[in-house]
Amino acid sequence: MNPEVSAVTDRIIERSRVSRAAYLALIERERDQGARRPQLGCANLAHAYAGTEEDREAMKADGGMNIGIVTAYNDMLSAHAVYYRYPELMKVWAREVGATAQVAGGVPAMCDGVTQGYAGMELSLFSRDTIALSTAIALSHGTFEGAALLGICDKIVPGLLMGALRFGHLPMVLIPGGPMPTGLPNKAKAAVRERFAVGEADREELLDAEIQAYHSKGTCTFYGTANTNQMMMEVMGLHMPGAAFVNPGTKLRQELTRAAVHRLAKIGWRGDDYRPLGHCVDEKAIVNAAVGLLATGGSTNHLLHVPAIARAAGIVIDWEDFDRLSRAVPLIARVYPNGSADVNGFEAAGGMPYVIRELLGEQLLHGDIPTVAGGDLSAYAFKPTIEHDSLGWSPVGDSGDETILRPAAAPFSPDGGMRILAGNIGRACIKVSAVERERWVVEAPARVFADQLDVIEAFKAGELERDVVVVVRFQGPRANGMPELHKLTPPLGVLQNRGFKVALVTDGRMSGASGKVPCAIHCSPEALGGGAIGKIRDGDLIRVDAVAGTLTALVDEAEWAARPLAPTPAPASGMGRELFGMFRGLADEAEKGASGMLAAAGL
Repeated sequence: MNPEVSAVTDRIIERSRVSRAAYLALIERERDQGARRPQLGCANLAHAYAGTEEDREAMKADGGMNIGIVTAYNDMLSAHAVYYRYPELMKVWAREVGATAQVAGGVPAMCDGVTQGYAGMELSLFSRDTIALSTAIALSHGTFEGAALLGICDKIVPGLLMGALRFGHLPMVLIPGGPMPTGLPNKAKAAVRERFAVGEADREELLDAEIQAYHSKGTCTFYGTANTNQMMMEVMGLHMPGAAFVNPGTKLRQELTRAAVHRLAKIGWRGDDYRPLGHCVDEKAIVNAAVGLLATGGSTNHLLHVPAIARAAGIVIDWEDFDRLSRAVPLIARVYPNGSADVNGFEAAGGMPYVIRELLGEQLLHGDIPTVAGGDLSAYAFKPTIEHDSLGWSPVGDSGDETILRPAAAPFSPDGGMRILAGNIGRACIKVSAVERERWVVEAPARVFADQLDVIEAFKAGELERDVVVVVRFQGPRANGMPELHKLTPPLGVLQNRGFKVALVTDGRMSGASGKVPCAIHCSPEALGGGAIGKIRDGDLIRVDAVAGTLTALVDEAEWAARPLAPTPAPASGMGRELFGMFRGLADEAEKGASGMLAAAGL
């Protein structure tokens, strides 16, 4: 292994020794109880079987695995609308291998693209905990010997895993739906957004551009959090190989889902290839997730999600681990917003099989993880194909487009483009893979806000026409649920285009679409509860330095120490936000995953 990847892995293993042992003991106890169905009373089983007629006799015979399907289907989200017919097809495919399948439950799936910049976004991060809890409820009936997890987007995959890992004695497979075909190119869409921000495009033109970009069923095609989720499931070995970015409605997509059901039926404890989820998601798989994130320039949201997923499996990873890995892992992919291509272009250029082959070749990924497909991660370096109506996998060749994918030996950048910043303001993270090198250091006066909409109004009023570090605080998990502030990207981008030095500092999130403006995000400790970001005043000189790794208010040390914190805004209500007060009150810091649920569980 690469020495730094190996050292970080050893660091995580040692740090997690006690908690991981406790987790493995938990799932071993659960496993020792054996298949639950034979232990259930007849009335209990009758309730479980009452909703099915075709499979009732097979379930009574208990001759094969009963698969619980946990689905994030709804038809408002393009990415999840594809799941409409999946359960009925999966039941047919389960019967082909002597198994049965039932929809165990549904989980909510909200869309950050719909709520972005509005009150509903304040429920977004905590929807992840809600999804985890819903997954646990779905699997709590004890009538399943395995599970298929149907989810794709931002909080859905992390939430599914966080809940499912507490049932880690069961084998499970993540089943994606694939990205929509390419519509209006992302750069063209971004250009219309920036024109709208300065009044050069009207609402009709903007809406038309957005609909051309987001035009059909499937995941959004930019490389945001949803598609980063799919990348991670591949490098962790939790998909069928190459399943991440195959378009919906294709024969290949269908056959990959069929193969996932067949494979799941073979990896239960009754067979000779038992692969429980809790053993598949180990320290090496978590490191693979971080390496994949860095090598492909993925979403900053995973600086929250990977630690939270890891904690659910008794593993502790921190931002220093990401920072160290970033300096060792090369950037080998450029996908919008870090390049011009979308994920369909990425897939056509070689996609995940190419990425995995290159990273394995440079010993940057742990190949010896137990994958759901059988064997190790090397199987994921092959591309799925349909030949003579049969699913197979073929070797991946050279990059089909070196403006999108490059060999690990000749990368776009020698490092992964994530940095940890630390200073008298606190700790934060910054994604610089899409930021021009000359913008990695910004030193400018602060303009302080407690609401992102106030930033937009100040921009419209011409109050930000200068070098400026925009500070948006009281956006952390305990304050208002840590919403994404992606609505700030167009105005900040416009200011940067006009030649000003611009940066954002916030205890909130940005987005999987974080791009060309330097953003110090997830600032911790957050403003609510005493974080030093609460000391910043308008006009303070702020230095955001991604080269040195510092985030500093250039204020006299004695004055800084003596400064009072800004008053806390009153908690918002409406749009159901008040119902999530428990999650906000219990949420721990961003570096631990910002989860109220995990904190309450003592994990």
